[in-house]
Amino acid sequence: MALFWIWLMMFVAYLDRINITVAGPTIMKALHFNHAQFGYVLSAFTFGYALMQVPGGYLADRFGPRRLLVAALIVWSAFTAATGLAWSFLSIVVIRILFGVGEGIENGAQFKLIGDYFDSRARSSANALFLTALALGPAIGSPATAKLIEFTGWRGLFFSFALLGLIVAALMYFFLPETGTDVVHTDVSRSSGDVPSWQVILRRPQTWLVFGTYMFFNVAFWGFLGWMPAYLSDSRHIVLKELGMKASLPYLCGFVGMIVLGQLGTRVLFRHRPILIAAGYAAAAGFLYIAFKAADIPHCLLGLSIAGFFLYGGFGPFWAIALDLIPDNIRGVLTGFVNVGGQIGGFVAPIVVGHIVETSKSYTGGFLFMIGALVLAAICLCALQALTRTRTS
Repeated sequence: MALFWIWLMMFVAYLDRINITVAGPTIMKALHFNHAQFGYVLSAFTFGYALMQVPGGYLADRFGPRRLLVAALIVWSAFTAATGLAWSFLSIVVIRILFGVGEGIENGAQFKLIGDYFDSRARSSANALFLTALALGPAIGSPATAKLIEFTGWRGLFFSFALLGLIVAALMYFFLPETGTDVVHTDVSRSSGDVPSWQVILRRPQTWLVFGTYMFFNVAFWGFLGWMPAYLSDSRHIVLKELGMKASLPYLCGFVGMIVLGQLGTRVLFRHRPILIAAGYAAAAGFLYIAFKAADIPHCLLGLSIAGFFLYGGFGPFWAIALDLIPDNIRGVLTGFVNVGGQIGGFVAPIVVGHIVETSKSYTGGFLFMIGALVLAAICLCALQALTRTRTS
C-alpha cells in the first residue's frame, strides 16, 4: 500500500516537473526569454530541490515519512499554481526555486520507506516499480500539457496541475499508513561488529562513487528531460499539437526499461548491478548520438526512445545499490546526500545546454555534453563494481 502512495506522489511530482518543459516554447515567447534564460528557469528547480535533500532526509529519519510527504505535496502544489502567476524572468526563477524546495522535502522520505519495507534483493524491482512514475509522469504529462495549453493557456496549465496535487495530498493524509517498528534491517556493520556512523559511511570510496555516478547521470537526465521538447520543436520543427504525443515516446520506452532492468538487477544480474547500469548508460550515450545525427524525425525519435529506455532503466538498480550502503537509522539523510550529487548535475545541465544552444544556435554541443557525462557515470560504476569484487573476494 505504501509503495502505491509514494508512486502516485512521484507521478504527480513528474507531471509538475515536465509541464514547464513542454510549455517552454510558449512561455519563452510570452515572457520574452531566450534559450540561455530558460536554462536558468529549468535549473532553478534543481537548486531548490538540492537545498532540501539532506534536511528532508533528516526530518524523515527524525519524524517519520507520512506527515513529511503530505506537507511536501501541499507546498509544491502551491508553487506549481504560483508558476502560473509569473510575470517576469526573475519572478519565475524565484517561484521555481521554491517549487523545488517543496519537492525536495519528499525524496529522502520516499527512499526511506523503500528501505524500510523491502530487503536488499527486492529493492531493485521495488525501486523500479516506484520510479516508473518518473517515466509515466512525463509520458502522460507531455500530451496532457500540450492539450491543456491549447484550452487554458500556459497559466491555466499550472493552476490545473496544482489542483491535482492538492487532491492527492488529501488522499495521502487519510490513507498513507504510518511506518511501523518492524522495518527491514540492512547489515552494513564493520568488522568490529558496530554499525558505522554517517561520517564513516562518507569516508568509504563506494559512497563517493555512487555520488559521482548520480551527478554525472543527472547531467544527461536533466538535459534530456528539460530540453527534449524544445529540441523537437526548434530543430525538428514539430508543432505544439503534435509535440506532446511525440515527446512522450521516449518516456514510454523509459517505463519499459525500468521494468526490464529492474528485474535483471533483482535476479540474473543481482551481483553485477553496477556493470548492468554502466552498460545501460553507455548504450544511452550511443543512441543519443544517433538521435541528433539522424536525418529525419522518425529515426531521431527512435534514437531518443531507445536512449530513454536505458536512461530510465538504471534507476531501480542504482537506488538498490545506494540503499545497500546505508544503515537503517540514517537512510533518509544519506539518500538525500546521494541525491544532492544528482541535483548538482541537474542544476548544471539545463544552464550549460541553454548557453550552448543560444550561442551556437545548435543543439549539437548540448548532446555531446550529455554523452560525455554518461561516459563518466559509466566509469564510476565500473570502478564501483571492481571495488565491490575486491571487498567480497
